[in-house]
Amino acid sequence: MELNPLDDRIVIEPNVAEETTAGGIVLPDTAQEKPQSGTVIAVGPGRLLESGERCPVAVEVGDEVLYGKYGGTDIEVSGKEVKILRESDILAKIMK
Repeated sequence: MELNPLDDRIVIEPNVAEETTAGGIVLPDTAQEKPQSGTVIAVGPGRLLESGERCPVAVEVGDEVLYGKYGGTDIEVSGKEVKILRESDILAKIMK
């Protein structure tokens, strides 16, 4: 299944949560922190302005981004966990 987000929404595939600490201690699922970074896999056309024009989205497919810990909506698509966020929920784009 393919997602086509609307307006300024962005679909992100979150990075995998750390399963061990730096000291080698294995963390159970309940102690793992939710990832706050991921890869953009789909982008909407942008927010519709009052003039009828679209405001372009600042990220593109393939960009690595940081987002708020509790932002967005988690869903499962074709067996993969993805997150749908508004552009305003994205905190930064990771530059490599």
